[in-house]
Amino acid sequence: MNRLEKIKFIRQALASNKPSVGSWMQIPHSSIAEIMGQAGYDWVAVDMEHGAISVQQLPDLFRALELGNTLPLVRLAHGHPKDCKQALDAGAGGVIVPMVESAEQLMAVRDAIRWPPSGTRGVGFSRANLFGKHFEDYREEAQAPLLIAMIEHIRAVDCLEDILAVNGLDAILIGPYDLSASMGMTACFDEPAFIAHIKKIRMLCDEAKIPCGLHIVMPDIEALKVKIKEGYLFLAYSIDAAMLSSVANYESD
Repeated sequence: MNRLEKIKFIRQALASNKPSVGSWMQIPHSSIAEIMGQAGYDWVAVDMEHGAISVQQLPDLFRALELGNTLPLVRLAHGHPKDCKQALDAGAGGVIVPMVESAEQLMAVRDAIRWPPSGTRGVGFSRANLFGKHFEDYREEAQAPLLIAMIEHIRAVDCLEDILAVNGLDAILIGPYDLSASMGMTACFDEPAFIAHIKKIRMLCDEAKIPCGLHIVMPDIEALKVKIKEGYLFLAYSIDAAMLSSVANYESD
């Protein structure tokens, strides 16, 4: 697949207020990646924060996703320069940054995923440029991979205006479980205080003209449709493990 064209496609959709729907992988198997890659998503995030996935497994997972013209992204474990470099060198089209709580934290990751002159990431031959064969073509992609910030803590909401002002931010993604946990009400999504903070996030995103996204953890296509109608633009639909679990249960009479 042409990663750069897919990145541009996603950015154009978001700029046109059209939703970009992706999904999530936590199981480190290329067959699952191939199935997910053929499922019609714009992108699939390979979860290196909570999933049991190693750096060595990324190339094969990415290859399988790319067979379906699905852009591989990585949800970083932290955001250290080494994590960023290894994910992008393996061929990720961008990163999802967990637990963003300040503009400075996000800017550090932004710089770490970009080649100079836009950033500080080390330049070299890697799978991302087919070990030098497509080095020149990769220059443009390496200047601005997709950058998604996860808003998962009440502290992030308190300084969200500064986070949204970071140049190069493509979208934010609300992590409802961690956000609710940081408020002392884990998974209590109907609590008025939680709903109020979601509304505040949406309002600030609208004012800053930054697409707002949400992770719909359990596979519920009607819930996805509702969130799209509500105006969410960058949506992660479920997780490979949650999808499997939802249809694998058997209870005998």
